[in-house]
Amino acid sequence: MTLPMSDPTAWATAMNNLGMTPLGIAGQPILPDFDPALGMMTGIPPITPMMPGLGIVPPPIPPDMPVVKEIIHCKSCTLFPPNPNLPPPATRERPPGCKTVFVGGLPENGTEQIIVEVFEQCGEIIAIRKSKKNFCHIRFAEEYMVDKALYLSGYRIRLGSSTDKKDTGRLHVDFAQARDDLYEWECKQRMLAREERHRRRMEEERLRPPSPPPVVHYSDHECSIVAEKLKDDSKFSEAVQTLLTWIERGEVNRRSANNFYSMIQSANSHVRRLVNEKAAHEKDMEEAKEKFKQALSGILIQFEQIVAVYHSASKQKAWDHFTKAQRKNISVWCKQAEEIRNIHNDELMGIRREEEMEMSDDEIEETTETKETEESVSQAEALKEENDSLRWQLDAYRNEVELLKQEQGKAHREDDPNKEQQLKLLQQALQGMQQHLLKVQEEYKRKEAELEKVKDDKLQVEKMLENLKEKKEEIRSSDQEPEINNATVPRELLLFISGTQLRKMQCIQAPGMFASTVTSPRVPLRTGSLGVVETND
Repeated sequence: MTLPMSDPTAWATAMNNLGMTPLGIAGQPILPDFDPALGMMTGIPPITPMMPGLGIVPPPIPPDMPVVKEIIHCKSCTLFPPNPNLPPPATRERPPGCKTVFVGGLPENGTEQIIVEVFEQCGEIIAIRKSKKNFCHIRFAEEYMVDKALYLSGYRIRLGSSTDKKDTGRLHVDFAQARDDLYEWECKQRMLAREERHRRRMEEERLRPPSPPPVVHYSDHECSIVAEKLKDDSKFSEAVQTLLTWIERGEVNRRSANNFYSMIQSANSHVRRLVNEKAAHEKDMEEAKEKFKQALSGILIQFEQIVAVYHSASKQKAWDHFTKAQRKNISVWCKQAEEIRNIHNDELMGIRREEEMEMSDDEIEETTETKETEESVSQAEALKEENDSLRWQLDAYRNEVELLKQEQGKAHREDDPNKEQQLKLLQQALQGMQQHLLKVQEEYKRKEAELEKVKDDKLQVEKMLENLKEKKEEIRSSDQEPEINNATVPRELLLFISGTQLRKMQCIQAPGMFASTVTSPRVPLRTGSLGVVETND
């Protein structure tokens, strides 16, 4: 089979059949034509990295240029590509972990074997679920195989060379949801999360400082070991930690007190060593400071010399002989050198200032010590005088308290009989008031009884007067006019009236609160024409 060198479509079809993705370049030959008679290529342009087909870097594909799909030949069928000018077929949103595709538009006479033959090129097929309505579901082994299967969406399939409608169809490939895919994806995500947690835990454990070893319990043997370690400078820290833990646990008792005292004494012996080490380190620091200061002084001297060279070169005698660019460089170099010199000079002055401050601090400490001694003497004298004055004041306060106690005792003694007399007088007055109240109550009861008696007498008099009126009316009605010039009132009535008036006078003349309240109607007597006593009621 011979392919024309200038036909890109034929080359693309051949590359597609071989499983190679076509580059999508149309109208440009991959290789120039050659003369078969000469058996060698003619007109070969110089090879460049951007040459199509042979270039190291493939040429970029324009984004708006459609990808050319070629015819796919299978054993039992043929797949024809869709129109490249049509938009790509629509697909649904891809489910997570999708390994299953929906394939629609299958021929009515299509079998499962033909489906396997077409889609096994995309990857390993795990399962096929074919329906009677010309569609099926295909589950692949990996997710990336689904993308390859989507490439076949839009192809027209033809079984063999038949043109019957039942032997043709248009494939529609889309993502499909499957519980198995979702379950495997969730398992994979959980596995990745576990791995991430494990990796993070391992990283934290690696970065975490190692935990101290557990402290052994106290015993005589361990005590002797710790005592030996306390004497060794290299094992002192570990031994001190063990000793501290034992003391905090409460291992010290009467039997082990001597052992703990010896260990504490051994720990105390390291104080002098630590002080000496600190002094040695301070000495090393001072020597290092001195070396640094000397080196910095030497550097500053050299900077001064360099700056002096720049200044001398800037004088007119030498400056006129330099070019403009040289003058510019010399000026820039001079500025940089001066800046660096000033920085180092400030640093050196700061070191000297710190030393002077330390010296002044030492002097101040010495002067403060002398001042403190003088002040302590003066303070002691002042405190002594203040103590004496306070003692005298305390004695005076004690004497005053004694006098106050004595005066209060006398006052209490003088006040006691007066208070008793006042209490007696108050009690007598209270008893008198109680007796007076009882008398008033008795008199009130007596007056009430008299008032009731007067009321009864009044009722009797009124009844008697009514009887007399009735008799008078009876006499008048009988038209009998006996001459009665000197009428006499019955003796019983006169006595009753005189007694009633006497009691009224006694009530009026009685003292107390009832004199104004107890009143009785006066019954004035007068003699009528017939000599009968009449009242003004």
